[in-house]
Amino acid sequence: MRNSSRSQVDPFIVMDVMEAARAAEAAGRHIIHMEIGQPGTPAPAGARRALTDAMEGDALGYTVALGIPQLRERIASLYKDWYNVTLDPARVVVTPGSSGAFILGFTALFDAGDKVGLGEPGYPSYRQILRALDLIPVGIPTSAENRLQPVPADLPTNLPGGLQGLITASPGNPSGTMLDLPHLEALVGAAHDMGASFISDEIYHGLQYDGRAVSALEVSDDVYVINSFSKYFSMTGWRVGWMVVPEDHVRVIERLAQNMFICSPHASQVTALAAMGCDDELRGNLEVYARNRQLMIDGLPGAGFDKFAPPDGAFYIYADVSAHTDDSRAFAAEILENAGVAVTPGLDFDPIRGHQTLRFSYARATEDIVEGLGRLTRYMATRAK
Repeated sequence: MRNSSRSQVDPFIVMDVMEAARAAEAAGRHIIHMEIGQPGTPAPAGARRALTDAMEGDALGYTVALGIPQLRERIASLYKDWYNVTLDPARVVVTPGSSGAFILGFTALFDAGDKVGLGEPGYPSYRQILRALDLIPVGIPTSAENRLQPVPADLPTNLPGGLQGLITASPGNPSGTMLDLPHLEALVGAAHDMGASFISDEIYHGLQYDGRAVSALEVSDDVYVINSFSKYFSMTGWRVGWMVVPEDHVRVIERLAQNMFICSPHASQVTALAAMGCDDELRGNLEVYARNRQLMIDGLPGAGFDKFAPPDGAFYIYADVSAHTDDSRAFAAEILENAGVAVTPGLDFDPIRGHQTLRFSYARATEDIVEGLGRLTRYMATRAK
């Protein structure tokens, strides 16, 4: 049986690293996980209790395609709390994780063959989802001087047909760096000037350490904003996210969602609604990430990884390791084998320059971060001899 050309996407390398780490653990080794972008904490306790109660009295069947109204209303109120933006809940769409939102958004906005710009390094699944939809991802190399975020001067000016879309992420994955309001305004303006749809990935909002995260909705209503309960709300495996779309796009997205997904998991929506009221526990998680971040900033240089931009948010550090290797995938495998620490090769995030970079995640417990830094330091010392 034949495969479609659209199905020929690259693997998500971090998942391959995760599987290699799992196999090592199955063989009896103790592995420190710095590869995966996943909180080490479960969904908030209050949210889990709310689901237990709901299961006793509700069949938890299909919901409407756009999501349960109470959750959409609560998400809309978050924009007032976090950004002082008044948002109509009708513009909020609950999705099966941010991945479902990307599929819906890309399908609604673009036709086959359209070109969509994305900063590199960046989240690899943007590129692969676009390809699977017969769209053309256009990598936009970013610079260390701009803290690995795109600026209008980076956008291609001689691309045949131009860009039909531009996607940004702030805080970014893998860099953890953020766009401030003037930079975000400039990018949204540049996209609109060229007739390109603007998509803002804001799934790491809530996880910031210096300054605040800015939403694209503070700049314009004529944007798509995508978010998720996976990161700040610690609900990766629950697969529930959301998107905010212009008013005249709601029905378009609704029809697509009805046919592609029917709805997001009802149980996850119930849990997500309750999670939004668990402020104390969520702030406690953020305090752990903040401690871990400082440990990494202080400790990685001692292991020989001293070229990185301190992250503003998320829970990653993206390091230039060109002094050690020009094959990040082999280097990551070497570190896993010899140090027992799983890290992600930069090739996941930048297919051109990522052979000389690694991403380190500090989303796990603080004791794991301390142990991982110790292992990295000891191994790199022996490697230098």
